[in-house]
Amino acid sequence: MSDYRYTLGERTFIFDSLADVMAKASPARSGDRLAGVIAESAEQRVVAQMLLAELPLKRFLEEPLVAYEDDEITRLIFDGHDRQAFAPISHLTVGDFRNWLLSDAVDADVIAAVRPGITPEMAAAVSKIMRNQDLILAAKRAPVVTAFRNTIGQPGRLSTRLQPNHPTDDATGIAASILDGLLYGNGDAVIGINPATDNVAQTKRLLHLLDDIITRYEIPTQSCVLTHVTNTLEAIEGGAPVDLVFQSIGGTEATNRSFGFGLSDLAEAQDAALSLKRGTVGDNVMYFETGQGSSLSANAHHGIDQQTLEARAYAVARHFKPLLTNTVVGFIGPEYLFDGKEIIRAGLEDHFCGKLLGVPMGCDVCYTNHAEADQNDMDNLLTLLGVAGVNFVMGIPGSDDIMLNYQTTSFHDALYARRALGLRAAPEFEAWLEQAGVFTDAVNHCLNDETPTAFADALARLPAGGPPDE
Repeated sequence: MSDYRYTLGERTFIFDSLADVMAKASPARSGDRLAGVIAESAEQRVVAQMLLAELPLKRFLEEPLVAYEDDEITRLIFDGHDRQAFAPISHLTVGDFRNWLLSDAVDADVIAAVRPGITPEMAAAVSKIMRNQDLILAAKRAPVVTAFRNTIGQPGRLSTRLQPNHPTDDATGIAASILDGLLYGNGDAVIGINPATDNVAQTKRLLHLLDDIITRYEIPTQSCVLTHVTNTLEAIEGGAPVDLVFQSIGGTEATNRSFGFGLSDLAEAQDAALSLKRGTVGDNVMYFETGQGSSLSANAHHGIDQQTLEARAYAVARHFKPLLTNTVVGFIGPEYLFDGKEIIRAGLEDHFCGKLLGVPMGCDVCYTNHAEADQNDMDNLLTLLGVAGVNFVMGIPGSDDIMLNYQTTSFHDALYARRALGLRAAPEFEAWLEQAGVFTDAVNHCLNDETPTAFADALARLPAGGPPDE
């Protein structure tokens, strides 16, 4: 007989397992429908949420959703659980936990103290019974600050990844996009390229290009080429100037194996990057990306809903103390998040769960062109995440990634968010913007009408036809 049953009036609802309760309690999304785990009706969803609210948090330490012996992420979660940190909330149910997070007694220090005792499944569970405003308020109370060449995630700050992708990795096109982004105040989180040609030689070439720009203009930021972790490790061994190690991660061992790595590979690459000692104000050297639906797309979801699996990916991120982690929320497509409403909800869930677990969360506020979403939906999510204290968002020329073919946030979108919400760039980068003449007033985001001298001199030296691709 199932332990998971709830009587409502004269009707009794029965759920097969804790994983089934979690899945049925999730707000509706197309990926869970595709996986066959979605609630059969709105009534069943609400009942699952009521049942979930009454379950003790301790239940998640007694019933792993993915078997301990079968999954290294489950082992990471259970072996790393801090029962002393968990003690202050160990008596709570999931519903009590929600009320506790929203109570006046809880602030950033209180959340930081209990974080090592919160598992991803606990975070996912409480998010399922929270409204959007709850997710925003609770996340805002849970800042996560990291550092490498500048400091990311301080309250009142919003950083950006400057993403100068090019369909042929053309150096001139990349440099033009970087200049465009810098002139809007973008790039303090990272200047990060998704290479069109993903191999070690190309990775090294792009790393040198980024390092030359950052060094020449003394920009207090970091670079990253978003290649596979094994390519970055080879690039480090080959003497390339690697700041951050990138890898896409998922919430099950099987997902990550499908991506071609395990936790030991991340540990090896982290050690290699730390050995370079390229950070000036900190040593957070990892950069992770995630996304709801990745485990289902790899047929590695174990019958678990996509939002819970997304939260489990944050256990991996938390373990490796990254500078940056971002959920690429609408990138996989409408098969997993169908429309603007589902994308917005997922973005707020992911940001909340990551911050609650101590992960420095950003968000690629994005959608594919075949999704039922548009740029107004992205404006809404960008604004909501800005209020919630998101660490960083993307900055791409014209909101259109011409290499990856999806729609995201532009350089001027980030400028809007900072101006509308009174947010500022990372402190070291903000000082550089004014010192370099990019902004006349960096605190108030006042653009310089003239091209800064250093950039103007470089542009003046270009031949009429532009530089060769070298």
